[in-house]
Amino acid sequence: MDTEIIISLLATWGIRIFGVLVLLWVAVRLANAAQAAVARALSKSRLDEMLASFFARATRWMVLLVAILAVLSIFGIETTSVAAVLGAASLAVGLAFQGTLASFAAGVMLLVFRPFKLGDLVSTGGVTGVVKAIDLFTTALDTPDNRRFILPNSTVFGATIENMSHHGFRRVDVTVGVAYDADIDRTREVLDSAAAAIPGRRADLGHQIFLESLGDSAVVWQVRVWADVAVYWDVWQATTRAAKRALDDAGISIPFPQLDVHLAKDLDQS
Repeated sequence: MDTEIIISLLATWGIRIFGVLVLLWVAVRLANAAQAAVARALSKSRLDEMLASFFARATRWMVLLVAILAVLSIFGIETTSVAAVLGAASLAVGLAFQGTLASFAAGVMLLVFRPFKLGDLVSTGGVTGVVKAIDLFTTALDTPDNRRFILPNSTVFGATIENMSHHGFRRVDVTVGVAYDADIDRTREVLDSAAAAIPGRRADLGHQIFLESLGDSAVVWQVRVWADVAVYWDVWQATTRAAKRALDDAGISIPFPQLDVHLAKDLDQS
């Protein structure tokens, strides 16, 4: 009798377990196929790449969640009871992983509001770099000196985000000081000619020679030109070189900081 019961149980549960394994195998393949299908469909639309990746992954997890609920029902477990247990467990987990959940929520907000996209040069959380990846919990930035920073999304979303690639071009400001005995109009003319010949600048946006201030040791000028983000630093270097060479050729000196010190003995003698 005991043997018959054991055989009956093995037959019953064996079929169920086999069915569960088949269901899970099919679910995994279906989830992967659904993720790939959603990714392909969204890649043909104008949807942002980061948002498309998020929806594709979410589709996969939804299919797997349905499969897990089906497995529980096969074993006779009430899904309503499971939901109640999961609700209580989620509260405990939420308290334990507040930072992680905050990063998850921030990741969703970044994907929805899209303050930047892959390939943008941004500055946030004390790091400046190119956006290489954004996941549900972290954002990856590559710095100009080829370092990889992984920032929690809560840090990124909670900080000020400067997107230097948003407009596609930036203004290059190069400050230079000239001697007080240099003629102002002549200095402006020299710097203006130098700025007009800078390679790589956006000629359609023009340039400006700005008299910034009267410094302690020099008259301070600022050469302002525009450049595409991709060549910003090249244009910055070219502008600096052009300003220095033009002033040298014109015989206009760039003074170094000077400080006059008067000794007390000299004051007494005077």
